[in-house]
Amino acid sequence: MALNAGCTYREQIGAAHAGRTVLQHLASRYPHSSIADWAARLAASQVELDHALACGDETLKAGQHLTWHRPPWHEPQVPTHFDVIHEDASILAVSKPSGLPTMPAGGFLAHTLLALVQVRDPDAHPLHRLGRYTSGLVLFARTSSAAAALSRAWRRSDVVKDYRALVSGHPSWDSLDIDVGIGEVPHPTLGSVFAARADGKPSQSTATALAHTDSGTLCDVRIRTGRPHQIRIHMAWAGHALVGDPLYGPEGQPLETRPGLPGDGGYLLHAHRLRFPHPDGRMLTLEAIPPPSLCA
Repeated sequence: MALNAGCTYREQIGAAHAGRTVLQHLASRYPHSSIADWAARLAASQVELDHALACGDETLKAGQHLTWHRPPWHEPQVPTHFDVIHEDASILAVSKPSGLPTMPAGGFLAHTLLALVQVRDPDAHPLHRLGRYTSGLVLFARTSSAAAALSRAWRRSDVVKDYRALVSGHPSWDSLDIDVGIGEVPHPTLGSVFAARADGKPSQSTATALAHTDSGTLCDVRIRTGRPHQIRIHMAWAGHALVGDPLYGPEGQPLETRPGLPGDGGYLLHAHRLRFPHPDGRMLTLEAIPPPSLCA
């Protein structure tokens, strides 16, 4: 466990949250911590209201600024290496290992791909993210103009994204188009998670079976949309959930018996290839070699 440098979180109070006390607001807006936890942080002089120490019973007004100075904490050990696949003046593409979070969340700050890349390249800005246990290509913009151009390409669906996955069973098809929608459904621990829903947001994937193994089937999966956990949900909906997936099962729904959390590992998924219009106008295709467990 490594100790990070701590972090400062700031927010501006909106009209909907005015009238509550500081303590009430923190406990209701950030329920990852109990009201006792927030009271202890206030007592430890970690919270400020408009740059003055807060005691917790102040009544909030719209427009005020609330700040929590989170002291350093120990982050879990994760893989902290990454491979540079491509770099030029506009972009940086790296291959992320499984187990390394892309962005700060859930107790991770310094042990994230973003923090590690920005040690090397402080101006790098991620254009998308992968789940913690998904390995492979992540694209960063190095300039604001590159970020704007590539964000437009993503919105226009001009970016082709190919993944490699190990799925359960031996599909009867060589190739399968999947277009079931994705939306929120109930989860016993989190309240809700994303899963297959007929009335969910449009989602499109094409799975191609490559090779059968003793464990399942290696598949290439091309996604035309980028919904949360899209490949995991779509393959489970198709009857071939990712081998070891602790969350998704039949019909692309959370498992009925002790479903895991979205960030839990156990499955094999790799962002293999990206094809996109480079900010200079040319089409660029980048590849990250899959790990041995996902090689056909």
